Amino acid sequence: MTLGYFVTGTDTEVGKTLVSCALLLHLRKQHARVVGMKPVAAGTTPDGDNEDAQALRAAGSIRVARELDNPYCLPLPMSPHLAARSAGQRIEVSVLVERYHQLAAQADAVVVEGAGGFHVPLNEQETGADLATALGLPVVLVVGLRLGCLNHALLTQEAILSRGLPLAGWVANRIDPNMSAQEDNIDTLRHRLQTPLWADIPRMVHPDPAAVQWQIAR
Repeated sequence: MTLGYFVTGTDTEVGKTLVSCALLLHLRKQHARVVGMKPVAAGTTPDGDNEDAQALRAAGSIRVARELDNPYCLPLPMSPHLAARSAGQRIEVSVLVERYHQLAAQADAVVVEGAGGFHVPLNEQETGADLATALGLPVVLVVGLRLGCLNHALLTQEAILSRGLPLAGWVANRIDPNMSAQEDNIDTLRHRLQTPLWADIPRMVHPDPAAVQWQIAR
């Protein structure tokens, strides 16, 4: 049976890709065939690829078709439903689930990186939360440490648990070096999040997935 995780965050730009890549590298120590999946990517490089998807490929141990590890690669860096509309497409959660199962059939472990925050819209009705629910994977929550993160983290936890999804662990990512009372904020989340702290990532000028230190063995 393939091991899988769904990585979500308290917002966009909180370090989901860094954590997803770090988790892939960690899983490679125990599994031979490890691969990342970016179901929906918005914003492309000049060659038409996406930087997050490229990073996940570099961290994995196998190569698969792009339609499996990044089914929707949309040109404009904006909310997925708007990026898809601009590209004349519609994101279908059913397609994403099908591609995940095709991908998982080739791997021992899969890390799925969501887009934006947990409830980011994917189309007119469905959000990233609907994708996570359809996949049914344990969720890893990335908390970007900045002002407002306590509320965002607790609301995201509530949304995850309300859908019956297991919250496997959370990661503190110190993205704002000027944030006050960082240790107090982490301590607050340790007591209020119903899952263990998997990693506490210091501020990195140049993010390096290999430098992430995991505090719990998985």
